[in-house]
Amino acid sequence: MAVRVQPRQLAFALPHAESLTRDNFLEGPANAAGLTLVESWPDWPNRVMLLTGPEGSGKSHLAAIWAEQAGARSTSAHILTAAAVPGALATGALVVEDLKPAEFDERAMFHLLNLAREDEAYVLITARVPPSAFEVELRDLRSRLRALPAVTLLAPDDLLFRGLIVKFCADRQLSIDETVVSYLTTRIERSYAAARQAVDLLDREALRLGRPVTRALAAELLRHG
Repeated sequence: MAVRVQPRQLAFALPHAESLTRDNFLEGPANAAGLTLVESWPDWPNRVMLLTGPEGSGKSHLAAIWAEQAGARSTSAHILTAAAVPGALATGALVVEDLKPAEFDERAMFHLLNLAREDEAYVLITARVPPSAFEVELRDLRSRLRALPAVTLLAPDDLLFRGLIVKFCADRQLSIDETVVSYLTTRIERSYAAARQAVDLLDREALRLGRPVTRALAAELLRHG
């Protein structure tokens, strides 16, 4: 007599907001260098460091961990102004998030790098691509950015990718079946952004349709997506 084995449910009771604590950070070969950078502070090779990697790769999570231990303030690169630089560096440590080509004030960034050096402050800058690929008009700033040491986060391996899917579901309080995780890992792009988008789709459509998150639902949504 055949016995049907019910897939084991993975139930979570975590808040919807994504947790950015050290305990909640998923470690793997892809982000090991970034984690080492954060945990080695203040023994950095340079007081200003770059953390680069694709969208959703954990840059903000690592920056939040560092900000907590360093007492750093945080700002977005696109809103930083020269007038705001002294206040931003008031604690001696600053996170500058999401530096993008042509989306930041070059004079403000140049002022930040100069003042950080004068005040011996620590700065962690996150970006999807290294600033060496940017078109920068200020020649001195261009050379400064290109000289900054960078640590790069890589695409997730299989174990980390599965863990990310589970974590994103946990952040949304989704109870998922292990078969859903296995299905997603073989059907979506192997990237942080794709994992986050897939979980967002499952969560949104499950609520709209009043259905549980199952492999069948995942297959239906991805087939028509």
